[in-house]
This record gives sequence, structure tokens and C-alpha cells, in this order.
Amino acid sequence: MRTSVWAVPLFLMGADPALAQEGGPLSAIDWLSQSVATSAAVDTGGLAMAIDEPPVTADGGALPEPVSTSQLDGPAPDAVGLIPPMVSGLPRDLWGAGRTLEIAERLVAHPDDDLPALRQLFLTILLAEVAAPADAAGKGELLRVRIDKLLALGALEQAAALIEAAGATTPEMFRRAFDVALLTGAEDRACDAMSAAPHLAPTVPARIFCLARSGDWDTAALTLHSAKAVGEISEDQATLLARFLDPDLFEGDPVPPAPNPVTPLDWKMYEAIGEPLATEGLPIAFSYAEIGPKAGWKAQIEAAERLTRGGTIAPNMILGLYTERDPAASGGVWDRADAFQKFEKALKSGDAGQIGAALTVVWARMQEAELEVPFAVLFGKALIDVPLQGEAAAIALRVALLSPYLDSAAQRMKPNGQVEAFLLGLARNDVTGLAPPDSLGRAIAAAFRSPALPEEGNRLLQEDRKGEAILVAIDSIARGVQGDLRGVTEGLSLLRAAGLEGVARRTALELMILERRG
Repeated sequence: MRTSVWAVPLFLMGADPALAQEGGPLSAIDWLSQSVATSAAVDTGGLAMAIDEPPVTADGGALPEPVSTSQLDGPAPDAVGLIPPMVSGLPRDLWGAGRTLEIAERLVAHPDDDLPALRQLFLTILLAEVAAPADAAGKGELLRVRIDKLLALGALEQAAALIEAAGATTPEMFRRAFDVALLTGAEDRACDAMSAAPHLAPTVPARIFCLARSGDWDTAALTLHSAKAVGEISEDQATLLARFLDPDLFEGDPVPPAPNPVTPLDWKMYEAIGEPLATEGLPIAFSYAEIGPKAGWKAQIEAAERLTRGGTIAPNMILGLYTERDPAASGGVWDRADAFQKFEKALKSGDAGQIGAALTVVWARMQEAELEVPFAVLFGKALIDVPLQGEAAAIALRVALLSPYLDSAAQRMKPNGQVEAFLLGLARNDVTGLAPPDSLGRAIAAAFRSPALPEEGNRLLQEDRKGEAILVAIDSIARGVQGDLRGVTEGLSLLRAAGLEGVARRTALELMILERRG
């Protein structure tokens, strides 16, 4: 199943020429399909224009599914969001006095390997409904950065919803909607939207692809022949398109080499000719194309693991795939599926001995794949009251503290030793009198006992630029994970000063339990 909300790669689009002159161009998504042509007469710098234009289609766009969203009045695309302040926990004036260029640069530069709690915070920032920066002027520059960052992180459904909310009314926005549709299996919907939008000029490969999808093979073949004759497409493109239109003519011939970079339209055509390209090594967004039923079970699991690890699909997806059928072999994915199934069976039995034995095995498999937090989301609550002993009890406590039920765990579970006492203290937001077990623990404890704000973060808070301060906090903690423990203290302190006490607590627990250290 798919996530219930338009859920959650790092190649960002080009900046407005004016922005580029001020601070240098932002990097570009080089794998977007050239599905529509951008008018040379209107140089938008690759950025979205105001959203008060007619929609691409009567039903709202080229996205795979409709989504319920709200849009602020007036042409304020940078204020469009999916998560209202009461849900996100972020203030509506998150950006405050910040300038669009500086905010955009921080978002573009942000890495994609955060701890799970910080990754979810970053995704929330990208999706939050907040006021546009004061200098936004209705241009939608920050909206485009947010959408492309979501694409770079593999958050296709969330990106699709943000496009839906803003309106895919320009060629550049439509390109993104079109590619999301291709990667989520909604290519017919995307082609219908393109056909219904006369102000969009589809490129030759996209036109041929959509003609073929609609069953108009003769027109598609004629378009290909004409485009090739006048040099409108390259020889490699012509070869792939010809094979796409009539694969039987090329039976026994070698498969055309994959282009570099591979676009979603390329990927979809290789899939159509029966030669799907492996998504391993491609941007994470392509993994979405392999979680559907067309892919083999192993490929589905591997893609879902990658997306689940990135926090962009719900853990229930991996639960369903791990338990779909009996493992076909051993090693890697199969060992994880086998351990997962045995643990779920043991949990249903209610026998503490069986649960403990299965838990120690499945936890080791989840650690190998860095899927501890999704596992905790699924099973943390169930483990709080199971009477386990020894290693299994220690694992169960850690699973519960990584779960959304950490407050219940902190009240009902008992520590065994100094380390667990410190963990439970963090969960209770009170480490008074508790001895940190190591240098990392001391850096964490300092943030809760005597907070120390980094100079830049403190300045941003004083200048009413809370959103940027939060990004600095996330980056400081990432620096700390790589060995500069002062960054851990400063980053956690800054999160607390920004009013994100719960995120600071979860991050501290993840630092201690997950041991993601450079």
C-alpha cells in the first residue's frame, strides 16, 4: 500500500538569474525528463511563476492521485504547504526576517543522511504551511527548492502533493509532475494531462511515448520517423523509441546502452521493452518505481528498504513486503524477511521466551539495514510490557524508546544499569543526577543541563530567523556525529532554544541507541 498522505533526491534546480548573480546558482536536477519544452520567449530562470493561472487540467494537474490540501489566498506559492502549524509544531512565521536566497541555499546544501528524527524534522520543514519569506514577491522560488529537495530525498508523494497544491501550471512545474507520475505508475494520467494542456509543448520523446500509451501507434511511428529525418532527436533516442514502439523488430539485437543520466521517461521505456534498468545506483526517487507489483519481490523489498530508511514511506509498506511470502533463499534481504516473519509469529504467540529469542535475531537484521526506527514504530508499543530477560530485555527497552510510545516506555520500563538509567532519563527529559556512560553521553547531557548555543544559531534566533536556526542545529548535530561532539551539544541546545524539545529528546536517544558515528 502507499502512504496515506502524499508522503515524503539531492539534485536541485537552477536559480533565478537575479539570485544567481547575488549568491551563485543552485545546483540542478539533471535527471528530469525533457517532457515539455520551455518557451525561450519567457525566461523564468527555471523557477515557477505565480499560481493564479488556469490549471493544466480540469481536475487539477498531472499527478497520480488527487489529494486534499489547502492553499493560501492570493499568489503566494512559497506559502503553500501540506502540514498546518498546529500539526507541524512549527510557527507560521518560521522564516521570519530571512531572505529567500539564504534560506534556499541552506535547504539545497542540506545532506540526506540525518538521524531519523532529524530527517523527519527536515521533511516537515519542507512540507510545512508557513508564511513566505518577506522578499518572496510571489515568485515561488522557495517552493521550487522545496519540491526539488523532496524529489532528491525520494519523497515523491509529498512532492506530488505540493505540486498539486501550488498548481502544475508552468512547463517546469509540469515536468516534475510528469516524472512523479511516471515513477509512481500513473503515466496514463500524466499523458492525459499533457494532451489537455495546449499551452504546454511536449518534446518529441514525450509525445511519442504518450501517443503510444493512448494506442495511436501509427501517429507515434510517423512522429518518430519525421523527427529522426530532421535531426530533432539523437540516434540513441531514435533507437530506444523505435524499440519501444515495436520491440519484436529488434528481437535478438543488443539492448541500447542506458543514457547518462537516466530520466524517468528513459526508465519507463526500458521497462516497457522488457529490459528494466536496475534502480540501484540511480537517484533514490527511482526506487519508487520498483515498490509496485510489476517488480520482483526481492526488488520490491530492496526499494522499500531504501525508501523506508529515508523516512519517505510508511513502515507498514516494509511490514507487508517482508511478510508477503516465504523467503526464496538465504542471505541479505531473505534473512531480514525470515527474521521479521519469525518475530511477528513469536509476538502473536504471546510467549516471552519465543519473543525474546526472535527479537535478538530480528534486531540484528534491522541494525544491518539501518531500519531500527521503522521497526520500533511497528513494534515498540507491543514490547513495553513483555516480561523479557537479559539481552532481549535490553533490546526491547531500546526499541520502545525509539518508538512513538517513548513516554509510556519511560514510565513503565525499568533500567538495568547505568546506560539504561541514562536513556530513560533522556526519555523523561530529566538527566539530573544521572552519570552519562561515555563521551557522547556527556555531550548530550550538557545540552540538557547547561545548554550552549552555537554563535551562528544564536544570531539567527536573535534576528527572527528561527527556520534557518533549526537548519543550523540539524547540521551541527550531523557534525557531531562525525566526531565533533561539541556540535552535538550545540545542536541539541539550539533545538531546545527553538522550542523543539521533543525533537531534541528523540535525537538524543537516537544518538545513544543507533550509534551512527563517523
